Amino acid sequence: MEWWLIYLLLGAIVGFFAGLLGIGGGLIIVPTLTLIFTVQDFPPESIFHLALGTTMATIIFTSASSLYIHNKHEAVKWEIFKYMTPGIVVGTLSGTVLAGTLSSLILRIIFILFIFYAATKMLLKLVLKSRSKRKPLSNKHPSLPTKPALFTAGGIIGAVSSLVAIGGGLLTIPFLTACNIRLQHAIGTAAAIGFPIAVAGTTGYILNGFMQLQPLPEDSLGYVYLPALGWLVLASMLTAPLGARTTHSTQAATLEKFFVILLYCLAGKMLLDLF
Repeated sequence: MEWWLIYLLLGAIVGFFAGLLGIGGGLIIVPTLTLIFTVQDFPPESIFHLALGTTMATIIFTSASSLYIHNKHEAVKWEIFKYMTPGIVVGTLSGTVLAGTLSSLILRIIFILFIFYAATKMLLKLVLKSRSKRKPLSNKHPSLPTKPALFTAGGIIGAVSSLVAIGGGLLTIPFLTACNIRLQHAIGTAAAIGFPIAVAGTTGYILNGFMQLQPLPEDSLGYVYLPALGWLVLASMLTAPLGARTTHSTQAATLEKFFVILLYCLAGKMLLDLF
C-alpha cells in the first residue's frame, strides 16, 4: 500500500480544520496515526508513543506559521510569553518523560478523556453561540498573575499538552481570557506559546525513544516517524490557508459541527478498541 498517499490525505484534512478552527491537528492526527501504525504492523508497545511524538513534531511547523501571522498583526503579548515559556519547557519535557514511563494503555485512556473534554467544550461553545447575541467587548483591564504563577501555569499547560500532543491553545486561551486578556491577544499569545511546546515536546519524545529498549520502525527518530511527519507537514501547510478562508463563509458553522462529531467518533472508536 502507498502509505504516503494516506499521510497526504490525513495532512490535508488536518491542515484544513486547523485553518478553519484555529486549533492544532493533534486531536485528529493521534488517533488516526494510531490506526495507520497498527495496520502497518509497527511494534504494538510503541504505536501510541510514536503517534504522540510524530504529532508533536508536526506542530512545530504549524505553530511557527501561525506565530508568524499573529505576530505580524501585533497580537502576541511577548511579556506573557517570556514568563510562561520557562514553565512551558519544564512542564513539556517532564510530560514527555512521564509519557515514556507510562504504558500505551494508560496514555490512550488519558488521550480519550481529553478528546471527549475538547469535543464537549466545542459543542457547548456552539450551543451558546447559537443562543446568545454578540456581547459588547469587556472594559476590564488585564489582571495577570504573578511571575511564579505564570511559570506554574505554563508548566501545567506544557505537561498536559505533551501527554496529548496538542499545541496548548485549548488550555492557554481560556487561561488568558480569564485574566481579562483580549481574545485576539489570547489567541496570538497561545500561538506563540505553541512553538516552545512543540519544540520541547518533540525533543522529549525523540530522546525518550532513543532510551527505550523496544524496537522502533525503520526511519524513526526516537518516537518521531519521519515519513509520516514529512507528508503530513507538506499537505497541512497547503490546505491550512483554504480552511482559514472558509472560516468566513456560511459553511463554517456546519463544518464546525462536523468536526465535533468527528472528535466524538474518533474518541468512541479508541474507547471501543480498548475492549
